[in-house]
Amino acid sequence: MKAVLASVLIALGVAACATNRPSDADRLALYQAHAGAPVKQVLYRDPLGWDRIDDQHVVLEMRPRERWLLTLSGPCLSWSNGSPFLGISSMSGMTLSIFDRVVAPGSQLSCSIQEIRPLDVEALRTAEDALRARAQHEAQSLGT
Repeated sequence: MKAVLASVLIALGVAACATNRPSDADRLALYQAHAGAPVKQVLYRDPLGWDRIDDQHVVLEMRPRERWLLTLSGPCLSWSNGSPFLGISSMSGMTLSIFDRVVAPGSQLSCSIQEIRPLDVEALRTAEDALRARAQHEAQSLGT
């Protein structure tokens, strides 16, 4: 009975590892490891997309090879409304700076941008590929 229970628990653990994405803390560490020095402002154009890291960090994709890690003033984004949109209130309209604000539509909260850091997109993709390959290898090793 104990052997069957152990086998089931191992199988569930392998399945969970194979399907779960990295934690917010792990993702933040990965982005921070591939971020350059903070800048005061960047040229702002319609972003291609964004990715929530946690309640205080967002990655803004301006072009396929241009991404910025934004650190926000606190855990102020409300993700409970399920909005796929992110609003940016820019003081100048042409640049994004530490004086601007980020808001999730439907939320009454907004947060100021405290830090803007460029991301090394190629190095980040390489690191993500390596992590996926390692996770896949570990899952296959546990399955045999």
